[in-house]
Amino acid sequence: MKNLTDIRFKLLLLMFPVLFISCCSRKSHNWPQFRGPESNMLPVSRNLPEEWGNDKNVKWIYDLDGTGLSSPVIWGDKIYIASAFPEKVNPAPERGPVQGPPPQGGQGPQPGQMPQQGQGPQPGQMPQQGQGPQPDRMPQPAQGPQPGQPLPGSPRSEMIDTSYMQEIYRWELICIDLNAGQEQWRQVAYHGAPGIAKQQANTYASETPVTDGKRICVYFGMAGLFCYDMDGKLIWQKDLGAYKTQNGWGTGSSPVLYKDVVYIQVDNEVNSFIVALDADTGNEIWRMSRDEKTTYSTPYIWKNKVRTELVTMGKSARSYDTETGKLLWELKIGGEQTIASPVGDDEHIYIGNGGQKIKASLFAVKAGAEGDITPKEGDMTGAGVKWIVPDAGNGNASPLLYKGYIYLPGSRGDITCYNASDGKLVYRERPAGIGGLWASPWGYNDKVWLTDERGVTRILKAGDKYELLSENRLDDKFWTSVAASGDAYIFRGAARLYCIKE
Repeated sequence: MKNLTDIRFKLLLLMFPVLFISCCSRKSHNWPQFRGPESNMLPVSRNLPEEWGNDKNVKWIYDLDGTGLSSPVIWGDKIYIASAFPEKVNPAPERGPVQGPPPQGGQGPQPGQMPQQGQGPQPGQMPQQGQGPQPDRMPQPAQGPQPGQPLPGSPRSEMIDTSYMQEIYRWELICIDLNAGQEQWRQVAYHGAPGIAKQQANTYASETPVTDGKRICVYFGMAGLFCYDMDGKLIWQKDLGAYKTQNGWGTGSSPVLYKDVVYIQVDNEVNSFIVALDADTGNEIWRMSRDEKTTYSTPYIWKNKVRTELVTMGKSARSYDTETGKLLWELKIGGEQTIASPVGDDEHIYIGNGGQKIKASLFAVKAGAEGDITPKEGDMTGAGVKWIVPDAGNGNASPLLYKGYIYLPGSRGDITCYNASDGKLVYRERPAGIGGLWASPWGYNDKVWLTDERGVTRILKAGDKYELLSENRLDDKFWTSVAASGDAYIFRGAARLYCIKE
């Protein structure tokens, strides 16, 4: 009996490295949400390509037949993308030029550069169902003004543009084989008129799906939240309401899935809140009202040395207990464009809004912070804040924390590097010929990778000195963040999906 036990023990020891390698391999093949496994744009893969171009290391190309600014996600050998298909779009010259930044949750095009795709559904309207599953659209309170009525807080003479109410879209979740680039299935989540207006530069599929390998959740702004199994069967759906957004820009905040709970940040001009839903059933677990207006930032699960928190952005950054929704701390951060998401490590989380006319600051918040941690005016530290960098150069793309440095991409193409330990400026540069940076940068193999809207990926040496190493180019428009799986990158352009592999 003892010999048999010894044999089993030795076999277990022999199997452990195989099981460990297998587990790591599976993890490296998954990119389950916006900005990757830990929402930090740090691939765990080891064999990703470093050079590519239109005729180099492109394994396959998938032509896109819809619109979307959501990033691809990957689980196993499947890619999932969200798209909106305009079936009927009404010309509306009276809408005038697009003003302000594109609301893409840390990614997106310059205003006016996307083809006009319609302007959204009437708040509170139940669109007609032409195909696909029939969403359970329960009446929602405080869903904004009715068509033809004045906007909240506006002069009586200002009326809502309701031309989008006659437009028809289909919202789809599409599954594509990672190895061959062939479509596996697509499901129509919703079909009919949109629920709100949107900016010409935005789309009706700007939120990135999220998956845990058991189910995949896709949030189409204010058309609803839909949960499918991995084979495309609808499990449940949820109508969270339709509300007016700032300047009619639309939506962009992506869902987060953590320990069988889906978190959605619904900030708007009428009724802002954050809600936690049971991932198995869609039933509400908790909901917290928010004193915020429209934001596009995606919530961040911060796993630090003290606890795990759900951190959200806005004019104030706020942290919530993931299980109860209790407010843990809040920090007034200012800025203009609440689009970028934060990034953190075991000790600190780094947060800041984009700014153009208003100077935006970068904050390092300490793990274990409690209550209102806003420093006194003029102070550069506080009880829960390690350091502040005024006018930090924040843009709309989310920051990268990589090997002790924070890289802030600016919307016009500049890149600013700070030392994460003390917030001191390392460098600020703008590579020659660079386009706008809307996609989140990533860190890999001691390099920082930045893809601009023109399809040029610039590779910088990571560390305390600015050094441009090389450039890769694809002929397309790029506003979404890359996904990495095993030895391949998946880029979503405006026209095509690209698999980049040696």
